[in-house]
Amino acid sequence: MNDLPLEKLLADKRNLEQILDNLMEGIIAHDKERRVLFFNRAAEKITGYGKAEVVGKDCHEVFGQPFCGQRCSFCSGPPENFSHTSYPLNILTRSGEPRHIEMSVTGMRDEAGAFVGVLAAFRDMTDLIGLKIRLGQLNSFSGIIGQDHKMLSLFRQIQDLATNDFPVHIFGETGTGKELVATAIHNESRRGGGPFVPVNCGALPEGLLESELFGHVKGAFSGAIRDKKGRFELAHTGTLFLDEVTELPKAMQVKLLRVLQEGTFERVGGEATIRVDVRIISATNRDLKSEMERHHFREDLYYRLNVVPLRLPPLRERKTDVPLLAAHFLEKAVERGQRSASLSRDALSLLMDYSWPGNVRELQNAMHFALVKSRRSVISPEDLPPEIRTRESCVCSAGPMRKLDGQSVAAALRECGGNKSRAAKLLGVGRATLYRFLAEHPENP
Repeated sequence: MNDLPLEKLLADKRNLEQILDNLMEGIIAHDKERRVLFFNRAAEKITGYGKAEVVGKDCHEVFGQPFCGQRCSFCSGPPENFSHTSYPLNILTRSGEPRHIEMSVTGMRDEAGAFVGVLAAFRDMTDLIGLKIRLGQLNSFSGIIGQDHKMLSLFRQIQDLATNDFPVHIFGETGTGKELVATAIHNESRRGGGPFVPVNCGALPEGLLESELFGHVKGAFSGAIRDKKGRFELAHTGTLFLDEVTELPKAMQVKLLRVLQEGTFERVGGEATIRVDVRIISATNRDLKSEMERHHFREDLYYRLNVVPLRLPPLRERKTDVPLLAAHFLEKAVERGQRSASLSRDALSLLMDYSWPGNVRELQNAMHFALVKSRRSVISPEDLPPEIRTRESCVCSAGPMRKLDGQSVAAALRECGGNKSRAAKLLGVGRATLYRFLAEHPENP
């Protein structure tokens, strides 16, 4: 009789394993000491590791490093408590193939309620994301908004960078979102759970720059009343983002080069050598190569930073993203307590015709301006900033004004397959003029 409960338990365990083995999601469970207790078939398929290689072993030893990168809660020993967390993650399979997975980790407890380990479920999203990028169905990626083919190419590049630690240099005009892209590269990488530390190299006085980057010891200079960690130490196991890197003085460029070569430095006034594990992402709105050729930037440092160059397109080169971005900024404003509003057809036409010298940041400011000025639920041209409204008269008055009629508009739209921008060019008028005509004559196609 005493064997029956045990037999029932074993039967239940086999049934549970059979259920978990037939799930599409990968399942891995380990105890507080990171000893793997369960690894289902889907986990084998996604990671390339066999169950026999994994079960009963420390997950860090099996995978060569924490399976969940810097997001691992067990790197410094078992946590006191663990409830639930979810995050995207890029991994390398046993054969070295990069895969993008969505991870969900839940704490497990015994009958007494004590924390005993975790159960993680993960789904391979690599092919789905890749397919959406190829089909142009992705309108955002890791917090970056865009659907233009140039942005889809950028999304692919960020994906490719997720599984390595190579230095990246981002070039883009002011307002194109360089820090946003740097953050995305960090978050998509295995360092994603670690610190992301930005430094604006042009905003810090030269006298404080060395202390900010490398820290200082107490008494190193007047005002140094205690030891202080620098940005490199704060970014240990994570990413250091050097914005406007061309603003670094030559003397600081030499010291930065040494850190990149050796991974070590000393605090200002200190003698102890400090070693850090940091990924470097740099950015500038200037041409880094031109700065090097003009001897404003060290050649050896240029080749250290510019391993993987990324160019961010200005907004005028991806105007098809303007409606998407404008709607995004209006939605975000609602989340912060602003009233909801939408763009009229004429207002959107003006936004599409504008050249956006301030890029995405200027568009965001324009939407905030319009929300403040507009008293209606629909933003009209007069609610937009003056520089954008001025563009209306420039666009519509260029050359002799042409009077539109229903027949010519219908013919132009048929010729252009319904594309209003191309139809406006064919008719010799601005888009705002064509949109206004269509709004006033709804009976025309």
